[in-house]
Amino acid sequence: MTSIGLEASRKPASGARARAVRRDRFGSVIIGAASLIMLGLVWQAAISLGYLDVAFIGSPVTVYNAGKRLLEGGALFNDVLESGSRVLIGFALSCAVAIPLGLAAGCLPLLKAIIDPVVSLIRPLPSLSWIPLSMMWLGIGEEQKYAIVFMGTFAPTLVFVIDATEQVDRIYVRAARNLGAGRWAVIFQVILPAALPGILSALKVTLALAWACIISAEMVGATSGLGYLIWNAKDWGNISQVLVGMLVISASVLVLDILHRALTRRLIPWRRDQVSNLKL
Repeated sequence: MTSIGLEASRKPASGARARAVRRDRFGSVIIGAASLIMLGLVWQAAISLGYLDVAFIGSPVTVYNAGKRLLEGGALFNDVLESGSRVLIGFALSCAVAIPLGLAAGCLPLLKAIIDPVVSLIRPLPSLSWIPLSMMWLGIGEEQKYAIVFMGTFAPTLVFVIDATEQVDRIYVRAARNLGAGRWAVIFQVILPAALPGILSALKVTLALAWACIISAEMVGATSGLGYLIWNAKDWGNISQVLVGMLVISASVLVLDILHRALTRRLIPWRRDQVSNLKL
């Protein structure tokens, strides 16, 4: 078969895979939306039939009304903006340090041996444990919020990046060396692209951790943000507003997950049209 014929045969197959991926994604969205709607209907029915107490668990109607009031007053939008900016800035600082350091440690056993004890020391510490120190060092300003996100995500991100780097098949490194590639060329043209899928998957996990960090920090020492919104509503016994804050956090993480998938498809184009082989 000629090269033109091979290319022509590949294009329909690639198009079919892309259509299958889009069909699977659309189906997942429909199923997910239906499950949320069903959950809301069951929740409201349980309230209406008296199986649940609205004062204890709220209801879809009271949560909707509370969210509507917060949106109309502009407080909810401002809190989302405050928390989101704190998460993104703190997480960006964490990634700016953890990713290069993790790549270097994954390539250099001596560097890994040096930083391993430090990582083992700070990795088990929850974000809440850093709040007293950060408040004594930085007060309760924005820098303290960035520091909480940084310390809560730095060690996990570093460990994930080191692991992804170490899992790169060294045969690719040897092949690049045999072709005359230098150390920096091997790192940026061989190791980084091979480790990138694992790194991006790790960032999806640690980004969710960043949200947990900032909510904890805002509950303790802040006058704005979703954590403050939830804690203030708790003080007033406003269960519906607490649930609004929780749902907005989940929605914010969902939006970031969508952006993460778009970024992954752009940075790893060879996985864009892959269809899962785990269907039963």
